[in-house]
Amino acid sequence: MYFECGGEKLMCGICGKLVLDPESDNVDPRSLQRMIDTLRHRGPDEEGQYISSDIGLGHSRLKIIDLSTGQQPMSNEDGSIWVVFNGEIYNYKDLRAFLVSKGHKFRSATDTEVIVHLYEEYGEESVRKLWGMFAYALWDQKTKTLLLARDRVGIKPLYYAFTPTALFFASEVKAILSDSSVHVEPDAAAIDSFLTHLYVPGHRTPFKGVSKLLPGHYMVVKDSDHRTQQYWDLPFAKAKDTRTPGECSEQLTELLAQTMRDHMIADVPVGVLLSGGVDSTAMLSFALEHTEKDISTFTIGFDGQQCTDERPFAKLAARRYGTTHYDTTMTAKNFLDFLPRYVWHMEEPVCEPPAIALYYVSKLARQHVTVLISGEGGDEAFAGYQNYRNIFWLEAAKRVLGPLAGPMSGVIDGLGRLPGLGRVRKYAPFMTVPIEEYYHSRTANPFILFNRFKDKLYTPDFRRQTLASSNGNGKGPTRFPQKTGSLGILDKMLYIDTKTWLPDDLLIKADRMTMANSLELRVPLLDHRVLEFAAALPRRYKLRGWTTKYLLKKALSERVPTEILRRRKTGFPVPYGAWIRNDINDTIRSILVDPRTVGRGYFQKGIVERMVDQNVRAEEFSKEIFSLVILELWHRVFIDAETVTLC
Repeated sequence: MYFECGGEKLMCGICGKLVLDPESDNVDPRSLQRMIDTLRHRGPDEEGQYISSDIGLGHSRLKIIDLSTGQQPMSNEDGSIWVVFNGEIYNYKDLRAFLVSKGHKFRSATDTEVIVHLYEEYGEESVRKLWGMFAYALWDQKTKTLLLARDRVGIKPLYYAFTPTALFFASEVKAILSDSSVHVEPDAAAIDSFLTHLYVPGHRTPFKGVSKLLPGHYMVVKDSDHRTQQYWDLPFAKAKDTRTPGECSEQLTELLAQTMRDHMIADVPVGVLLSGGVDSTAMLSFALEHTEKDISTFTIGFDGQQCTDERPFAKLAARRYGTTHYDTTMTAKNFLDFLPRYVWHMEEPVCEPPAIALYYVSKLARQHVTVLISGEGGDEAFAGYQNYRNIFWLEAAKRVLGPLAGPMSGVIDGLGRLPGLGRVRKYAPFMTVPIEEYYHSRTANPFILFNRFKDKLYTPDFRRQTLASSNGNGKGPTRFPQKTGSLGILDKMLYIDTKTWLPDDLLIKADRMTMANSLELRVPLLDHRVLEFAAALPRRYKLRGWTTKYLLKKALSERVPTEILRRRKTGFPVPYGAWIRNDINDTIRSILVDPRTVGRGYFQKGIVERMVDQNVRAEEFSKEIFSLVILELWHRVFIDAETVTLC
């Protein structure tokens, strides 16, 4: 894997190595420096190392708080505890005041130093007292103990890999792979998992031997042994809630105001990413209440005919709140040109075309601000997606229909063949399958073409490789449906999405594409206090009749222009399907039928060619085609070590 750039700054990144074999050499500063160098885009402002024989900690810093004295790695007073940290601790001022009262001495005004002293008080349990988005590595020199921790929701990433002699860890996989002792090899089971879900869920990555620390977990490594502990889970209420909608709406408004006040802490300019939707507009309104500084807002549109354009609604919100507003346009060429860099930054194959739009709007924002506020998370917390509504009522219909649910599957399939009703067909298989068997992730199995035709798509050899794996059945993280057995249908879906699709797809996208531009993205609606509040709400306060996100819309109704509040939800409508069918079809085809691609031995060439041909004739396989292209480019960048130009 190689990259080159002629001068662009390539936000905080952490990395390190712990030697586990006493017969092995100590940490080499040059090796640690190579790890830091791969993370330069995450932290272009400063870098630092701490090395003590068998432990090495590395850090690249983007300055957000305490610009003059926040250098990392950072230690306690006597240098016995060291930490490297990525993220923001929003309750650090309260924690600092408590620690000062206990006699701890601080040398900086950063949130990072709070982690060190909190550990002195509470040990590994200290992670439970931190509110925010974070990933950190803490070394206790006295006990020779390493603590790795990740925030509750998974906003900030943390990867690790054990070799026979050492443990490597980093904010991004590429830092781990920079050490020659880490063997780079694709994981067939993870590739199968990607094609099942269109991202790789859980602890697995596409790199054999490299794992993700799960959200809400920490790992303790000592004396060559390690254990992983879950410290947080999303608690859905089971008791009856007697609060009225008005009471809940008032409490939610107060909570969002408090959360935004915490998220606005920064010593650098802060902006807001406007999508033209309810959540981002509301976040802007709260942000303006908690700063005396001017706020800039940013949005993106797309070149081409029949593209949904969010920009008029974003401009409407900007005018309502008097911000300095900027927008940009993405073209099919921008989309195509960025694909190798998309793969390099994402590291895991993820079918998330809107991530490319996020990169370009983040690039625009970085010219004006260093911190960006997003409305990401409102749909996952308060049930905003149409998918939640449709499946909820589908399950209700199944209970009413009983034995007639099977025949109704054929009726739904037939309706889906009528003009304008094509999307209805995807729900037909659900009429005969229990929700526990298909809702393993947001990208439920029957939605994805690969899951219906894997036997035809995969070569016999690749099929054998995936079946030989423990995850080769394609069913993904089945422990979550089992864990939600007592919950209602809507809460089952919200819990599973919070544990899978949110951290392993959406938040990877959010972290990587903003960090690629040395920009910190903050997501107030994914503060764990907001998620816990939403989880405790009755179903009718999230989904009421045909109305999604009922309570959140009620709470925000006076803050959001009526045109935005009542508009139909469109998501982040990147027109990549039209671009793949028309503008960039030849390039896409050339990648997929290239002898090198076919030679991987994964897919039947004729099936892939047929898929591309049918897609041009208006069959909608663009999501699957994009996934196959991303998978091939991932191999070229990380397995074949092709050079990627980053600017």
